[in-house]
Amino acid sequence: MVGLFGLYGSAVVVAFGENIDVLDKSLHRKKSHSESSSGSVAATAPASSVLPPLQDRFGRTFDYVRIAVTEKCNLRCTYCMPEEGVDFPDQNAVLTAAEIQSTVETLAKMGVRKVRFTGGEPLVRKDIVDIVTSTANTPGVKAVHLTTNGLLFPKYAEDLLKAGLTGVNISLDSLDADKFETITRRPGLDKVLESIQCALDVGFKTVKVNVVLMRGFNEDELHDFCEMTKDQRVTVRFIEFMPFDAHQMWETGEHFASAANLVDQIEKFYPGIKTASGTRTEHHIFQAPGYEGKIAVIPAFTRSLCGNCSRIRVTSDGQIRNCLYSDDEFDLKALLRKDGCTEEDVVGVFRKAFDEKHLDGFEAKKKSTEKTVNVSDIGKGRTSMTQIGG
Repeated sequence: MVGLFGLYGSAVVVAFGENIDVLDKSLHRKKSHSESSSGSVAATAPASSVLPPLQDRFGRTFDYVRIAVTEKCNLRCTYCMPEEGVDFPDQNAVLTAAEIQSTVETLAKMGVRKVRFTGGEPLVRKDIVDIVTSTANTPGVKAVHLTTNGLLFPKYAEDLLKAGLTGVNISLDSLDADKFETITRRPGLDKVLESIQCALDVGFKTVKVNVVLMRGFNEDELHDFCEMTKDQRVTVRFIEFMPFDAHQMWETGEHFASAANLVDQIEKFYPGIKTASGTRTEHHIFQAPGYEGKIAVIPAFTRSLCGNCSRIRVTSDGQIRNCLYSDDEFDLKALLRKDGCTEEDVVGVFRKAFDEKHLDGFEAKKKSTEKTVNVSDIGKGRTSMTQIGG
């Protein structure tokens, strides 16, 4: 295979200690990079080379990339994937480890400091530890995180820590075994709880447990989830439910619980609760008096955090998405596999993608809705969150 510069053709989040918002401004200086060599192998720039940061027309800087390494998953969560599953791309359609690493190296030169691997379930990918190792050793990358449903995590925890993984998000939407199975369509609550404890015991600096709060389903567990922070060094992050378009049981939006409502309930649970430090995504974050961990609420659907957006999304089949709510995609994989592809070409496709990013998720969704759709393309879009990467 040619290309790749010619070398190689869920959820409440529990988090602590993660904050890489302050970047080394020297990394944003504009420097020239090496010219590509002749032939099928393009010369990569020295590790010290720095490119201008990735920005959009509104002045936002993007220093965080989420890379889906697979669409496959060993659960079938109702808000993420149809019960029968989706048509997974064949192995050749998914970015290789070398293609992922090449992308990370280029983005790091553009100021990306945080990398998160998602899915699907990233731990079903057999080379995930190798991918983490390569990423963690990339000059400029300061934090490497992974989002998992937890079922396989204990098996890989120590190897991932040794590989350089700095944080883990473990998805858990219910502490009740029956509810857990209702939403995931599989058993496994005990394994997920084991994974949370395992992550803490092994020594990960950041442990996150992702909880998607749904009115009429698991909203009554809000306090129980908050209490996980009492004696554990975790941040529990409640994520607004996002009605998606895969004809799921939650699509109507009747289960939507707003961030504002969740914040109001949390403040009533803990009179005198104080705000705390967190990541840009953790739009509302608190720490109850005397508690070890933190509680956060993420307005994923009300989109009040768009002004602080710093995320780049790359799907498992190599498409760049500049917004979760936009259907626009930019083909990175085809470029990487094109004979004679240079680093400059890859930089160019990322800059084009973010030059075209909309002001916020509302405008992005509106523009996608207004698009003219060819009859031949009906049914070809991404109809499941697992195809986007969360």
